[in-house]
Amino acid sequence: MSEVVAKEKVSLWKRFLFSDFLRKKKGSHKIAYIGVISAFSVGANLLVSAFPDSQFSIVMVVALLAGIILGAGAGFVSSVIADGLAWVIYPPGMYMFWVGLATGAFSLLSGLIFSFLNFKFKGAMYVKMCIAIVATFLLCTIGINTTGFYLYNQKMGFSKAVLDYVSKKTGGDVNYWLYTLYRLFFKGQIWNSVFNYALFFVAVPALNGIKPLKLRIK
Repeated sequence: MSEVVAKEKVSLWKRFLFSDFLRKKKGSHKIAYIGVISAFSVGANLLVSAFPDSQFSIVMVVALLAGIILGAGAGFVSSVIADGLAWVIYPPGMYMFWVGLATGAFSLLSGLIFSFLNFKFKGAMYVKMCIAIVATFLLCTIGINTTGFYLYNQKMGFSKAVLDYVSKKTGGDVNYWLYTLYRLFFKGQIWNSVFNYALFFVAVPALNGIKPLKLRIK
């Protein structure tokens, strides 16, 4: 009985660490895939560092795909390390650890959803994609990223743009929800999210259609 339980635990751990696609590969192939995805992640993060005033990037969609292709655990580690490497290569200022954590969480959540939700009906892949979108938007974009920036700015002092925005809206002080509205709509983060999620809906079926990869995303 204990042996059966141990096997189940190992199986769950492997499913958490690697996707079904990557788990079947040899060790050298695993390293190669992780390296390629990490390189894409570093590139996406470097674009953010190079154009700090732009609200549009592809970091989110790359992180989402990393979780699906590599798996929850491997995708999380890859995305967090890629964020840190991009900062080392081109540091735009203070390293904001919560940004890397949020990026990793995108991969973690998409990997968990696609590895552990075993839907059997037609169109299950699109349902999983919708669940991943809702989960990552609430937990990563708002829960981690926005909270991190709010606490940081609360300590360091809110910018004039934030204060003017809140003053025009309510005439009161900046609170978490008003800051969230500012970041999403005034700064345009909501449109960056829509842009990345639209790419996500195009990229997953496209990758699934590349037969040589044999991703078999379900």
